Amino acid sequence: MTQPHGLILAGGRATRMGGTDANNIDKGRLLINGTSLIARVIGTLAPQVDRIALNANGDPTRWADLNLPVLPDTAPDHPGPLAGVLAGLDWAAALGCPHIVTAAADTPFLPPDLVPRLLAAAGPTGLALAATQEGAKTWPQPTFGLWPTALRNDLRAALAAGTRKILHWTDRHGAGLAVFPTTPWDPFFNVNTPEDLARAEAMA
Repeated sequence: MTQPHGLILAGGRATRMGGTDANNIDKGRLLINGTSLIARVIGTLAPQVDRIALNANGDPTRWADLNLPVLPDTAPDHPGPLAGVLAGLDWAAALGCPHIVTAAADTPFLPPDLVPRLLAAAGPTGLALAATQEGAKTWPQPTFGLWPTALRNDLRAALAAGTRKILHWTDRHGAGLAVFPTTPWDPFFNVNTPEDLARAEAMA
């Protein structure tokens, strides 16, 4: 299978960090022991994919130091991470790549085997999501997924019709699940609050 392209999702407003419509906070720029969250994500994802782009809204020049394509949402009114996925799918399709893998910009402990395990778990349409398991319960991690570009127009139509929840759309297309252990810590732990940032520093 062709190596997927990678897409880092950084389009949110970080409201729990104090972000607002007028003052977005780029959580990916927060530091853990001197290294930004997004630098940690790039460092783990880059060896697993062919190339990387960043989904972010607002002034793209603030990301210029990363030397990555910056893809804003193409769907209006910032309808959530599915809009970022769609931007990434359109980008990859234009480059002739049949699928992308997404990761959130605020997850400093991303699995180093995320991509191969998603590829192995792909469902019949080529979709797969990461998940964690605690006891008998499986928890999908919907911003970490393998997405085929062949479904991009279906996703575009779903967004236009009001779909916002990732699982509402992926469930309709039979997404497979790649289940990851949560010991010694949850690999999809994300930094939403100042308390989370302090916890991540302790974990690192």
